[in-house]
Amino acid sequence: MRSGMMIRAAMLAAALAMAPIMAPGDGRAAEGVTPAAAGRAVKTEAQTIRLFGASIKYYEAGQGPTLVLVHGLGSSATGDWGKVMADLAKTHHVLALDQLGFGASDKPMIDYAIQTWVDFLGEFLRQKKVTDFTLMGESLGGWISAQYTIQALDGIAADPAFALPKPTRLVLCDAAGRHDTMAKAFGPKPTGADAPPPAASLAGQKAMLGAIFHDPRWSNGPAALKRGFAWSLSKGDAWTIHAVYSNPALLNETVDGKLKDITIPTLVVWGAEDKLLPPADGQFYADGIPGAKLVTIPDSGHAPMIETPKAFLAAVEPFL
Repeated sequence: MRSGMMIRAAMLAAALAMAPIMAPGDGRAAEGVTPAAAGRAVKTEAQTIRLFGASIKYYEAGQGPTLVLVHGLGSSATGDWGKVMADLAKTHHVLALDQLGFGASDKPMIDYAIQTWVDFLGEFLRQKKVTDFTLMGESLGGWISAQYTIQALDGIAADPAFALPKPTRLVLCDAAGRHDTMAKAFGPKPTGADAPPPAASLAGQKAMLGAIFHDPRWSNGPAALKRGFAWSLSKGDAWTIHAVYSNPALLNETVDGKLKDITIPTLVVWGAEDKLLPPADGQFYADGIPGAKLVTIPDSGHAPMIETPKAFLAAVEPFL
């Protein structure tokens, strides 16, 4: 029961990684993590594009080969990538969108599915006329990126007009999407002594930050908890998160048995101390994708691009 509770917390915990992350131990916001700070870091303002009638915010910066960044559940472009976006933009044309239901994008009250975000990512890339690009996704964004790549390479589309632009490289960071892990995450919520504290509480904030990060200092300190709790309450994406957990059809969208269809160069990056999506899931991806390389980042939890950004960049930049 305890194991199921921890895995169920995985995507909920990722939903707090987008809060203004505090520097360990001192309650100060870490550089480049809040949306405003990250926007300044990459020297661009968020732009807006309309996809299927919805308003979607995105960041665009840099020149060179195109790199598309896909964030996780409850996060945003700058929430997940704010500490590494500027460095990546030094050598790449970076595109990072707030996915439908998150960040500053529209948040319709719909039954979200992995396919929802795959369709929106495809439309975004078609409108931006992106045809040669590396796709990088974190947590839920990794699941979406894997499914997107499978469908793009296999030519799967609702209509030829909606053919998905094909990535040429793929990077999966602590990716969700393995069936057994997701089945536990979407399973019955523990009760009694095994029940986690309410997510919308200071205790819930502390527990989830502790689950995201390996270094315990990231979840300690009243200033960090107070500011992070306030930010998590202001995001307005509770319906999206609830819709994900209440949609058992997502288990039909896991990637088991499909990874062999990913035939482009792939890098799998995983925090060695990930408490939410176990490192064994990283090995699952690396074993299932032909020729994939697995890099494990020591002393890092579920969000290496936030907790250990220098080590994360050292892992991904040679591949890019």
